[in-house]
Order: sequence, then structure tokens, then C-alpha cells
Amino acid sequence: MKFNVLEHKLVPEHRVLTDKESEEVLKALRVTKDQLPKIRGIDPAVRVLEKARKAPIPEGTIIKVTRISETAGVSEAYRLVVGR
Repeated sequence: MKFNVLEHKLVPEHRVLTDKESEEVLKALRVTKDQLPKIRGIDPAVRVLEKARKAPIPEGTIIKVTRISETAGVSEAYRLVVGR
């Protein structure tokens, strides 16, 4: 990939959660994985994360998206990686 989209100022931080972190998030939100919004495995942010990890991100992994806004402060969202 020639351009790292995660370095762009308008793209929020994306981070892959561990299995333990995923369980804690699902429990805290009282949802199942299927109820989370989806992010495709071919999404540029996911592809950059895979390159940084030097390993593919499997389907079913949860990604935490942290947005920082001058008006709203910090907001966290979670996305479930689905097929390519």
C-alpha cells in the first residue's frame, strides 16, 4: 500500500482488540458480535492494520475506532470485521 490512510488527519484511530478486550466490550455494551456495525476486510484502514501487524485480521475480530472532536470530545465505536 502506497499511502497509509491512518496517518491522515481526518481518519480516526483504529485499533484491533484482543479477545479479552472484545469480551469485555461486548459485556459492557450488552450486545453480541452480530449486533456491532461492520467493517469490510478490504477497508483501507483494515488493510493498513494488517500490514502493521504483518498478519491478516481474521473475520470476527473487533476493531475499536476512537474519534476526537473539538465539540463532542472523545467517542469510541466498535466495528466487526466481516468478509472480503
